[in-house]
Amino acid sequence: MKKLFGTDGVRGVANVYPMTTELAMQIGRAAAYIFKNGSRRHRIVIGKDTRLSGYMLENALVAGICSMGVDVLVVGPLPTPGIANITSSMRADAGVVISASHNPFQDNGIKFFSQDGFKLPDDVELKIEDLIFSKKIDSLRPIATEVGKAYRIDDAVGRYVVFLKNTFPKDLDLAGMKIVLDCANGAAYKVAPAVLEELGAEVITYGIKPNGTNINAGCGSLHPEVISEAVKEHRADLGIALDGDADRVIFVDEFGNEVDGDHIMAICAIDMLKQRRLRKNTLVATVMSNMGLDIAVKKAGGKVIKTAVGDRYVVEEMRKGGYNLGGEQSGHLLFLDYNTTGDGILSALQVLAIMRRTGKTLAELAEVMIPLPQVLVNVRVAEKKDIMTIPEPARLIKDIEGKLKDEGRILIRYSGTEPLLRIMIEGQDKYQITGWAKEIADLVEKQIGGK
Repeated sequence: MKKLFGTDGVRGVANVYPMTTELAMQIGRAAAYIFKNGSRRHRIVIGKDTRLSGYMLENALVAGICSMGVDVLVVGPLPTPGIANITSSMRADAGVVISASHNPFQDNGIKFFSQDGFKLPDDVELKIEDLIFSKKIDSLRPIATEVGKAYRIDDAVGRYVVFLKNTFPKDLDLAGMKIVLDCANGAAYKVAPAVLEELGAEVITYGIKPNGTNINAGCGSLHPEVISEAVKEHRADLGIALDGDADRVIFVDEFGNEVDGDHIMAICAIDMLKQRRLRKNTLVATVMSNMGLDIAVKKAGGKVIKTAVGDRYVVEEMRKGGYNLGGEQSGHLLFLDYNTTGDGILSALQVLAIMRRTGKTLAELAEVMIPLPQVLVNVRVAEKKDIMTIPEPARLIKDIEGKLKDEGRILIRYSGTEPLLRIMIEGQDKYQITGWAKEIADLVEKQIGGK
C-alpha cells in the first residue's frame, strides 16, 4: 500500500509533511535513481503552476535530481498537459509537475510523467516510496562531473502553443468569434490567450494575473458563474474556464448556462462517431457521469464504458482497450489522439472546431444530451461496511433497482478520503428518486451511522 502517492501524485499543505522541501528533495533523488538507466546523460523536465510554494519545492526537486547525476530542464509555469507534451517531445526521461490542480494556493503537489508522457504506474510510485523509506540510496553521491546540471528552457510556452494550434483543423479558424476565457490565475495564463488569439478569436480574459496566492480563488472552473456573467455582459459566443493547472475545463454557452464535462463528451463522441474517428465506437467515462450520456451516445450508435472515479482510471481503460476519447463530468477530458493526459485548452479547441464546422452554437450542440435528474446524498458512517451485506438497505436498493429498470440507476460508494457513504440515484422523476435516496440514507444511518 502506498504511503505518499495518491491517485494523482503526492498532495498536501505546502511546507507541512509530506509537502516539505526535505521530502521533495528525497522524492527527486529517488525518481532520478529510477529513471537513470545507462551511462548517457539523463534529463528530467520540471514544470509548475503559479503557487507561491512552487519556488520552494522546485528548488528542492532540482537539488535532489541533480545530486543523483541527472540533469534538469526547468520550464517554469506551464499547464500540466504541457509538461507531459514537453517531456515526450524533448525525449526526456521523465517529467515532474508541481501543482495541486484545482485546490487552494496553500496546497501543492508533485506528480510524475514517464518518458511517453503518461502518468507513472503504481509499481513505479511504490519503488520511489521504497527508496525513500528504506534509505537504500542515501550513500549514492555522484561527484565532480557526474553531478547533474539544471537548464532553463525559455521556449517551452512557445513550443506548447504551437502544439495546441496544430490540433485545430488547418482549414478552420476562430475569426469573428468572441470568447470569454478564465485562466484561474493559474498555469495557463500565458498559453491559453495566445492560442485563441493566434487562431483569430477576440478573447476577453479573466484570471490572467497570478500573484502566487490567487490561483483558483473565486475564479476558473470552480467558479463558472464568473464567465457566465461575463458572456452575457459582452454578448460572447461562449465562455471557457480552466482550473489552476489547466488539465480540466468547464464551458458556458452563449446564454451563460454551464455546459459540463458530460455534455462535452456527448458532443465530441457523437461528432467523432459521425466522422468515424471514435475508436471502437466507444467513449470511456466514470461511474459519476450522468446516465443521459449513455443514452445520447447509444442513440448515435456508440457505447459508454464506465470506470472508477479518477482520470488515471479512465486513461488506464483507454490504453488497455485502444480507445481515444474519455473523461469525467468535472471537465477532465482526454483526447489520446493528441495528448497523453487531460488538457483543458486542447479540449476547448476540439469543441470550437465542431462549432465552426457545423455552424452551431454551443447551446445547440449541447442539446444532443438530456441529463437525467440526479440526487446525491451523503451519510457519515462509523465503518465502511459493504452495504449489500446489510439486509434492510440491501433489500431496499434491490427493490428500487427493479423499479428503475433501464430508465435510471443507483450508485452506492464510499468516499476515498472521508467516512462518508455516497448514495447517488438517477431517474425520470426527481421527487421520487429524492425520496428513495432519503430512505436508503435513513436505513444506513440506523445501521452504521457515525456522528
